Amino acid sequence: MWALARPIVAHMDLGISGKVALVTGGSAGIGLAAAKSLAREGCDVCVSARSPERLADAVVELQEYGKVVHAVLADVEDPATARRVVEETRDVLGPIDILVANAGGPPAGRFDEVGLEEWDVAIQRNLLGTVRLIHAVLPEMRARGWGRIVTVTSRSAREAIDGLALSNATRSAVAGVVRTLARESGRDGVLVNNVMPGPIETERLRELAGGEEALRQRGESVPVGRIGRAEEVGDVVAFLASERASFVNGVSLLVDGGESHVIA
Repeated sequence: MWALARPIVAHMDLGISGKVALVTGGSAGIGLAAAKSLAREGCDVCVSARSPERLADAVVELQEYGKVVHAVLADVEDPATARRVVEETRDVLGPIDILVANAGGPPAGRFDEVGLEEWDVAIQRNLLGTVRLIHAVLPEMRARGWGRIVTVTSRSAREAIDGLALSNATRSAVAGVVRTLARESGRDGVLVNNVMPGPIETERLRELAGGEEALRQRGESVPVGRIGRAEEVGDVVAFLASERASFVNGVSLLVDGGESHVIA
């Protein structure tokens, strides 16, 4: 006897409706895509970024999902910024349940082309900015017994990419922080994971590719035959931030169309 097939459900409920999410670097690209995915799942969202014009545009786009949206003009390179962003988010939306720590990639360059000042800036923005944000949200998450922290880095966190010395170093360091926190905070209900995008159609990739033809060739080199879309990364972030990912902890997940050949 055949059982009746279950009806197909077009939308997977990720179990995070009503949660409060903070997305840094959330005015464009992967950050905005992650904020949209979370808002679509019912989260109230705060986005922070350095550009007031882009932040304003992002708020308009996010409000289409019918959730409460807040924006904070901020640069995570500033040591005082992380706590201010977290406190403002808490004051407006409530305690933060989900942190998406997303920072733009540092300048390209070989090791011998990068000055010490550039190292300082990259470490402040891409490593310590993330560490400060986590420091600011982690105690409350632990106290409530639930939290999700998702960092967005790069494929360079897994394997060195030629000409990206700063990214190779700082992204790998963030992945190390994620592995450490996963072991230390999992029993408190706080899960910490890392997303490593490959070639995704963003301003950053266009800048690195150096032209449309180079971008097209890059897409052809990917096993799926194309460049990825920001929303494809955003949806992965939303999943890792959800109840559905309740047994996923300490993972650095490649979203690269198979370019690295192995999922980490």
